[in-house]
This record gives sequence, structure tokens and C-alpha cells, in this order.
Amino acid sequence: MLQLDQQLESEYFHLTGLIDSFDQKSLTIKAWSVTLAGVLAGTGAFFDRPALLWVGVVGSLMFWLVEGHWKAFQSAHYARIEKIEAHFRGEVDDIAPFQTANSWERSRRAGGMKELLRILRWRHVFLPHGLVALALALLVSGSVL
Repeated sequence: MLQLDQQLESEYFHLTGLIDSFDQKSLTIKAWSVTLAGVLAGTGAFFDRPALLWVGVVGSLMFWLVEGHWKAFQSAHYARIEKIEAHFRGEVDDIAPFQTANSWERSRRAGGMKELLRILRWRHVFLPHGLVALALALLVSGSVL
């Protein structure tokens, strides 16, 4: 039993580190999104090219979708973490170590498109992409000047 606990502990800490790395990459996605939208908005406004603003809108929406998928990939790891925690609380006896990929795959398949749509509504996923897309769309449509 001691070896199983050590293996599960190792897997648990690996998964928590992996989840943290997803958060770091999510910040990178946000930075790329804002940078691209800013460059396109500035260039489009300076050269009076509204089409560039629309490209910024589409780009922001695409980055929002990418981040949504990224968060869905991250969230799929939580089922395994929860099962390992339940084991250490004494609630689960039948558990095999090093089943991260199997657990992740089952979680992703179970969530599907419904899970992705739920994640896209999270405030920290929506921002800044959705807000930037909305602001650029209003700007290009002439509603905000």
C-alpha cells in the first residue's frame, strides 16, 4: 500500500504542476490576443482601413476559442486529481497509479462541446478576447468614435 500511495502522490504533484503550466500558457494566449488586436486596431485606424478592425475582431474571437479549448484540456485533469484526493481521504480503494492519459481522455470525451461552451462563458476566459472583439466591432460599425 505504501508504494501505491507514493506513486499516487507523485502523479498528484505532477498533475498539479501541469495544471499550473496551463495557467501560464493561458496568460501567453491572452497577451498574444491583446497584442494582435492592438496592432490591427491601431493600423486600421491610422490608415483608415476598417477591414483590419474586422480582422482584429475575428482574431480576438479565435483566441477566445483557443483559450476555451486550452481551459477544457486543463479541466480534464481535475477528475483524476479528485480521484487521487478521494483515495487519500479513504473514500476510494480501487485505484491504479499513473492513469493520467486514460482519465484525461474520458473526461474530455464526457465534456464535449457542451463543456467547451460552458468554459467559454467563464469570465476569466471571456476576458480580454470577447471584450476586445466587442469593442472593435462597435468601433468599426461606427457606434463608438
